[in-house]
Amino acid sequence: MTTDTTAAFIPRTFWRPVGVVYGAALLQGLAMVSFPASSTVLTGSLGLSSAQYGAIFLPQVALAIVGSVGGGTLARRFGLKALLLVALAANAASQGLLAAAVWVDPAWAFPSVMIGTASMGLAFGVGGAPLNSYPPTFFPDASDTAVVTLHSLLGAGLALGPVVVAPFIARDAWIGFPFLLLALCCLVLVVGALTDFPETDGEKETTGTPRPVRQRLFWAFVVAAVLYAFAEGTFSNWAVIYLHEAKGVSQATAGLALSVFWAALVAGRLLTSALVLRLSSQTVWLVLPLLMIAAFLLLPLADGAAAGIGLFALAGLGCSAFFPLTITLISRAYPDHVAWASSMMIAALMLGVGAGSFFFGPLREAFSFAMIYRASALYPLAALIAAIVIVRSEPCRQTIRELWTGSRCQ
Repeated sequence: MTTDTTAAFIPRTFWRPVGVVYGAALLQGLAMVSFPASSTVLTGSLGLSSAQYGAIFLPQVALAIVGSVGGGTLARRFGLKALLLVALAANAASQGLLAAAVWVDPAWAFPSVMIGTASMGLAFGVGGAPLNSYPPTFFPDASDTAVVTLHSLLGAGLALGPVVVAPFIARDAWIGFPFLLLALCCLVLVVGALTDFPETDGEKETTGTPRPVRQRLFWAFVVAAVLYAFAEGTFSNWAVIYLHEAKGVSQATAGLALSVFWAALVAGRLLTSALVLRLSSQTVWLVLPLLMIAAFLLLPLADGAAAGIGLFALAGLGCSAFFPLTITLISRAYPDHVAWASSMMIAALMLGVGAGSFFFGPLREAFSFAMIYRASALYPLAALIAAIVIVRSEPCRQTIRELWTGSRCQ
């Protein structure tokens, strides 16, 4: 829903707030991948051990959850624009701390990187509310497409990060990479501070409206998001190791499979942004877990590099728009709590990413990759069951026949 003020606002200065929000999404993806993309520098010239490198992502998950849990409340108190600026500032700080690890005393390199990932996690957490609340306000007649497109740009940042950092590392000028991201974050931050933004539904939440924490529908959304995060983390975090160790694929080719996964994820989001203009978003949402299940069951059967890369592309397509559509559907279900609901989904996503990353390690010591991947098909299967419960519930209920025929829910 939009007000007359918002409708009048968009034609006058449309490009600046839209550019800031979508630019911030792209920078968020680049910042998130900046630390993994710099892994050879962190474990090489900076001397971080494998255990230390794995530990740097713990504060990222923790601060992302903290930021997202508090994001909805902060949005109502200070406004979504303030949260967006805080997210940009925190991303800028994360890149400054990443670059500073080269100059500080070697004993402080590890703490500097840890604080950097914490800052980036905080940016992702507090940025969830504005990034997911503004697009439907900018494009009220195509809100599903607007949100999916934003997440496509975030995914594009994840895919582009390793490509952008490679020339810097090749020229022995890696430090230029975090400085470039630092400068871009500061630029968008300044432009955003000087830009007027429309009021969104998320900023008009009233304290008299109880939040839906006691509703089963809300927790069905949480379950779907957490299980999706388990699936995505299993695909992305272990793709290289699986193909290299279990299938004998070279490390370079295995790395290509991971890039293909992220590229397919972005392509799937772009495709979905067009599909939801003609099909029910619920229909697309329910099909995606089926692709994830197929990828999990077929990966143990991959007999070479080509098959492995193709199946990780299938996995990327399956993961592509499930989470963005979860955001749009929960926003539709709880229009009085858009910022808070989207923040809760970010928290659920990070909880799933963090827990999934830790669970896979001990499982790997006890079971083969093939067994783990087959069992992991239960994640998207359970997410599909939760999704079916959601689409059969109000406020946008659709029967199985309506979903099958593509009847669009407005």
